[in-house]
Amino acid sequence: MKLNGSQILCESLIKEGVEVMFGFPGGVLLPFYEFLPDYPQIRHILVRHEQAAAHAADGYARATGKVGVCMATSGPGATNLVTGIANAYLDSTPMVALTGQVATPFIGKDSFQEVDITGITLPITKHNYLVTKVDDLATVIKEAFHIASTGRPGPVLIDIPKDVLQTETTFHYPDKVSLKGYKPTLHGHVGQIKKAAKMIAAAQRPLILAGHGIILARAYDELRELAEKCQIPVATTLLGIGSFPTSHVLNVGMLGMHGMAWANFAVSHCDLIVAIGMRLDDRATGKVSSFAPYAQVVHIDIDPAELGKNIRVDVPIVGDVRNVLQTLNQELASQVRPGWLTEIQEYENKHPMPSVPPDPEKILPQQVVRSIYEATQGDATIVTGVGQHQMWAAQHFIYDKPNSLISSGGLGTMGFGLPAAMGVKVAKPEETVWVLDGDGSFQMNIQELATLVQDNIGVKIAIINNGFLGMIRQWQQLFHRKRYSGSVLSAPDFAKVAEAYGIPAMTVERPDQVDHAISWAMSQSGPVLLNFIVEPEENVLPMVAPGAALMDMIEAPKKRVKA
Repeated sequence: MKLNGSQILCESLIKEGVEVMFGFPGGVLLPFYEFLPDYPQIRHILVRHEQAAAHAADGYARATGKVGVCMATSGPGATNLVTGIANAYLDSTPMVALTGQVATPFIGKDSFQEVDITGITLPITKHNYLVTKVDDLATVIKEAFHIASTGRPGPVLIDIPKDVLQTETTFHYPDKVSLKGYKPTLHGHVGQIKKAAKMIAAAQRPLILAGHGIILARAYDELRELAEKCQIPVATTLLGIGSFPTSHVLNVGMLGMHGMAWANFAVSHCDLIVAIGMRLDDRATGKVSSFAPYAQVVHIDIDPAELGKNIRVDVPIVGDVRNVLQTLNQELASQVRPGWLTEIQEYENKHPMPSVPPDPEKILPQQVVRSIYEATQGDATIVTGVGQHQMWAAQHFIYDKPNSLISSGGLGTMGFGLPAAMGVKVAKPEETVWVLDGDGSFQMNIQELATLVQDNIGVKIAIINNGFLGMIRQWQQLFHRKRYSGSVLSAPDFAKVAEAYGIPAMTVERPDQVDHAISWAMSQSGPVLLNFIVEPEENVLPMVAPGAALMDMIEAPKKRVKA
């Protein structure tokens, strides 16, 4: 069967099970968009900025576990994808980014809207391709989806010149992929797993650190079995939230820069760390030389490059964390550790979350998060931008549903929230999806309000509006003499902006209006926006200062404590 490159691309996407893609057309992609209507199996969502296409594909992938797909034209369209690709790379999101390119005779000649997007994205993709022959296109697509979704997931970019989209060839889609040099290790070394089991059995104060890899591997049951069988408390990273129920008696909360004080104290006093599916990055570890000073470390990850990269590891185990945990659990006998659990409870009693008493005059951000939880009872997916609101969402919502917090971790990408939530809602149309965003982060992709309306994507938006770039202001207050340089933020009337797009909206200025506004938003079937005017100088606490040890925390204004 003879097909042109555009048809081959559509047929190949269908073969890979793609149902939704997020894109923005351009000149070199017009051959593809000419034939796309012939393939109604593929829903194309027109974003208003290419960065949003990448973030939406990211959100879609995280919600489903499938490969997210985004598309942009050559030149500025392709470069606008870069931030979203980098975000997916650092957070291990399976994604295929399709870019148009100038026709092959014009490549390398500084042609109109030509950029070397494969060169630009080389450090932020698992792999990328420039397809110069239509005969290679189907095989490249098959390989790209395989690479993106296996091993440690990540983004793959395929750059397709215009003439490749127009040229015909015989279409054949490969049944399987064989790539020399790409053989991810899926099952951990049995000897290493036995060593880890012996260390767990011998430990008096073990602690599990659960990362995003648990969610990527869908290893929720295996993690819970390990924790309950051996009575090991579990701390999570930011992206590990949702891997283990927040309300579980063994969950000690998030660790790290804005983690729970008692979780950080547990890290600082444990005698064994079992780190699972995490990078042990600086936001989680604090000062590396002071991290878990009394502990041996078992580190389980599918990416061997992460083992020993930041923290000394005694027992590294390479493999898919679900497979490794299944084997590890078989090696372990049931244990009890009442003394260790009591010790952590004492840390929590002495160092609870900072008290946030209700204020009759001012809305506090924590109140908004808690009210959304009360309205949903946790039966929702929370998607955030980046900033103070992100940390309040992590601290004050109860995530008992697996994979119910979706946020930008490694890159810390402001503007992630709204488009990522579009992807989540498209993936799960029956799910309640709330965006918690800041007035700074929200404005970075505010144009996607139009996409919500055009495609009737019923995302509910809560803006924590404090008139600042809040996290910048907090750092300036605490570490830079309270000189608010470049952090005071003006913003439009978000409710009026939303209404101009055709979205019902409300501005909320009093604490006694919060619950009613959230109930009203929940009653709306389509997209809705709430603009919460909150206390401008509220800080996210506790906080580990940059470069400080986890046990050295600012727990309340002007109060620093050490374990």
